[in-house]
Amino acid sequence: MTTTKQQLAMVHIAKKQLALTDEDYRAILVRLTGKDSSRDCSTEDLDRVLGEFKRLGWTPKAKPNAFSDRPYVRKIYALWNEAGRVGAVENASKEALRAFTARQTGKAAPEFLTPVQANSVSEALKAMIARRG
Repeated sequence: MTTTKQQLAMVHIAKKQLALTDEDYRAILVRLTGKDSSRDCSTEDLDRVLGEFKRLGWTPKAKPNAFSDRPYVRKIYALWNEAGRVGAVENASKEALRAFTARQTGKAAPEFLTPVQANSVSEALKAMIARRG
């Protein structure tokens, strides 16, 4: 079986987070797999290595909060939070933002908006904030 890039990445992230020296890391690899490079390991080998890292105290981090890589979506979330802070909206939850977005554009969430639709939502939020602020 071939290894997945995700497994290799997790092994190297765990190595870094556990602050293992290269010597210690390779000793663990050899002890568990008989190989001195993670590149040569099978998926089962890497599962054993990851299990050992967990035993040593490493905990895989959950995926980061799914913030969009599109600035206009992040801006909508920031404006929504500001609207909640100044009292322009009663419920500043993500679910409430999704409902607001659906009413304004017909799209279920800010992540699905085009830049033009996002601008419309942003301007509406700015107006709400200005009325309260």
